[in-house]
Amino acid sequence: MASSSAPARTPARDHLDWPFFADDHRVLAGELDAFVARGGLGEIDHADADGACRSLVIRLGDAGFLRHCVPAAFGGASEAIDSRSLCLIRETLAFHDGLADFAFAMQGLGTGAISLSASEELKRAILPKIARGELISAFALTEPEAGSDVAAMSSSARRAGDHYVLDGEKIFISNGGIADVYSVFARTGEAPGTRGISAFVVFADTPGFEIAERIETIAPHPLARIRFDNCRIPVSQLLGQPGEGFKIAMRTLDIFRPSVAAAAIGFARRALDEAVAHARSRRMFGATLADLPTAQSTLGEMATAIDTASLLTVRTAWRRDVQKLPITREAAMAKMTATENAQWVIDQALQMFGGRGVRVGEITERLYREIRALRIYEGATEVQKLIIGRELMKAASPRSPAEKDRV
Repeated sequence: MASSSAPARTPARDHLDWPFFADDHRVLAGELDAFVARGGLGEIDHADADGACRSLVIRLGDAGFLRHCVPAAFGGASEAIDSRSLCLIRETLAFHDGLADFAFAMQGLGTGAISLSASEELKRAILPKIARGELISAFALTEPEAGSDVAAMSSSARRAGDHYVLDGEKIFISNGGIADVYSVFARTGEAPGTRGISAFVVFADTPGFEIAERIETIAPHPLARIRFDNCRIPVSQLLGQPGEGFKIAMRTLDIFRPSVAAAAIGFARRALDEAVAHARSRRMFGATLADLPTAQSTLGEMATAIDTASLLTVRTAWRRDVQKLPITREAAMAKMTATENAQWVIDQALQMFGGRGVRVGEITERLYREIRALRIYEGATEVQKLIIGRELMKAASPRSPAEKDRV
């Protein structure tokens, strides 16, 4: 199914007046709107997710928006990756099309670990090409028996002279099958649990690496199960130090998790926008749907749910960008609230459309499928609750030496 990337309307920008944003963010929003309005995203064929994402990466790279995924020293837009810019871009792209958001997001998530921990040589070889849309990246952490519980990871990498030999499988890897470069996490055994995991850069043409299975989901995008069989990786492609992989993965997710919330908000804003337009035009009971108090009440709740999520999200990004403070708890709150609220908002919009809302090809039907995945990936809602609770316990003052040891 092909869809036009030229939207019927532009997303609301009232929240850009909030003090969390600076003038350069407002300029960026204007550039994004102009880019989409002139057809910058092209025709997006959802029946060919691979081809659509390849095309979108090139278009976003040519337009300069992928520069926000890497630091300035390697062709990026700002000295350090700016979370508010990531959020603004993802929210805007998600408003227009989920694949456009996906194509942008994975360029950042896939190379976040490289930006944080790779050698200068690796950074210079990879990051400028990511910013220009010349390489496609992927983040390979999840395994068949290790999703939320990263400590259960079984993929292994053993040192063999000036190489590591990587064996194992990863599953639900976004961009799997089209990526040129993968950030891969494997157990190297320096210590039990998460302290014995390391991170590596693996190029798609490395012998011993293969795409074991392509995976189809309710919201199509490039996704795969990947396999490593005696895959030899030069020691120079180790990210950080041995045993630092879990820390690198969590730092990467902390940077990009607020932008997952922003994508959910983009979906929710589009759903509300469609619902308002529909309510104003739909005739029933001698008036319009918008004239009915029940519809007005629902729309009011939808708008409030969106602003609630948006405030949590931009607060989180601002805390990271401006205050330079940890955001593990805040990012979890934002991701949980935004995805859950967006699911509810989109459900209400679909309900307002009635039977038309569930027809394949309707925007509400597409949004309904898109948002469902966001409540799971990069940490399901239940995991976000655990993270928030754990961070609260860390911050609490211990009441005894024994409790201090447990914390």
